[in-house]
Amino acid sequence: MAEASTLVAPDVAERVLARLLAHGGELGELFCEERRSLALVRDDRRLERPQLGSERGACLRIVRDGATFYGYTDSVSEGELLALAASLASAARAGARTPAPLAAPRQRRLHDVAVAPTAVSIAEKADLVARVDEAARAQGVAVVQVRAGYAESTRRVAIFNSDGVSACDERTRVRLTCQAVARRDGRTESGVETRGGCAGFELVADATDVGERAAQKALALLDAVDAPTGEMPVVVGNGFGGVLLHEAVGHGLEADAVQKGASVYAGLLGKRVAPPFVTAYDDGALAGAWGSDGCDDEGTATQRTTIIAEGELVGYLYDLVRAREANAAPTGNGRRESYRHPPLPRMTNTYFAPGDASPEDLIAGVRRGLYAVSFGGGQVEPATGDFVFGVSEGYLIENGRVTAPVRGATLVGNCLRALAAIDGIADDLEIATGFCGKGGQSVPAGVGQPHVRLRSITVGGTRA
Repeated sequence: MAEASTLVAPDVAERVLARLLAHGGELGELFCEERRSLALVRDDRRLERPQLGSERGACLRIVRDGATFYGYTDSVSEGELLALAASLASAARAGARTPAPLAAPRQRRLHDVAVAPTAVSIAEKADLVARVDEAARAQGVAVVQVRAGYAESTRRVAIFNSDGVSACDERTRVRLTCQAVARRDGRTESGVETRGGCAGFELVADATDVGERAAQKALALLDAVDAPTGEMPVVVGNGFGGVLLHEAVGHGLEADAVQKGASVYAGLLGKRVAPPFVTAYDDGALAGAWGSDGCDDEGTATQRTTIIAEGELVGYLYDLVRAREANAAPTGNGRRESYRHPPLPRMTNTYFAPGDASPEDLIAGVRRGLYAVSFGGGQVEPATGDFVFGVSEGYLIENGRVTAPVRGATLVGNCLRALAAIDGIADDLEIATGFCGKGGQSVPAGVGQPHVRLRSITVGGTRA
């Protein structure tokens, strides 16, 4: 597979950009991509046929007078790119513009890859999935079904634009998942566990505990009691508990929603939205984290962007286009699913900064409440900040102790009120893996936080 920097030669990129802006435009862009992927699934102790994928292509974009003209091709040949450039240039006809000379290609490596996934045989990866499967089943006879999976992707991108940007990036991700189903006395429950990041095969080579943890979640739920209902303190778990921050806060800080007036956070920059001990970041340069890249999909270097500083809202998340509209600097958040998609302002790894309490401290301060470890589905209305989240793993807190697991719990609230209700943050930051959907696109996103306590929020359940 070609190096990212050689997907398209710089002189070819310059000619394509010149053709693209032959009839004008404020920004011309060439994005090239090469991707290889593998997915293995073992279901009911049978290995499904491996899913292998590879693709290569490019897209062109013109931005003119607030409008975007976009097209893609499954080729990176000069002839195909010049033809697409000419077609888009005609659609965006204005006065000609000469692109700035391209800078030397810029590449930043954030992640160490000790064992390239492509260097490991499919047989060894299949053995890993089988070991995860058996580790789940070993947790008890009540575990009746297991589905374990391994996925990897290697993505190389090169980005050039008319402002002289020339950037390339190489992205390797691995992910191991397990879903276990437990059944007893006519009752069926399931548990899911995931391990992944921007790294090589070494990250998951011995991660059979993924199977153990998935099965333990399912088994615990067999003994779950009905969730309580009413206003009460809630301790939100670290790692995947950060889905609440991602959905209820992060999407509302993406600049397209803010500029459309479709975010409850529009107009709140510089205003206090949380207690003074609360700080939050979006960090696309966090080494090894699932949502990190050396640059975004517009060639802007990723960075740590402070979104909440000591309780004050201080930042939005910008791509190039929205940054220009706001007269702001881009934050490295222009992301796209593939060369077939235009970039959008998207989160990378979004999380609360750790505090100085322990998780045990937060739980000990609750007489009667809920420990929400992780979340399933949910809904958020960005314009109002209202949300409903289902709790996929949760427990009662009684007299400062975690007791029985619960089923059927939901959190119902408003993101601004939830932020204001934070009264404790632990010191155990963890970033989990997820996929974020927006505008018909899905991109890897790190979700995380330390344990966080809300002094009061509405819990929906089935018992008083």
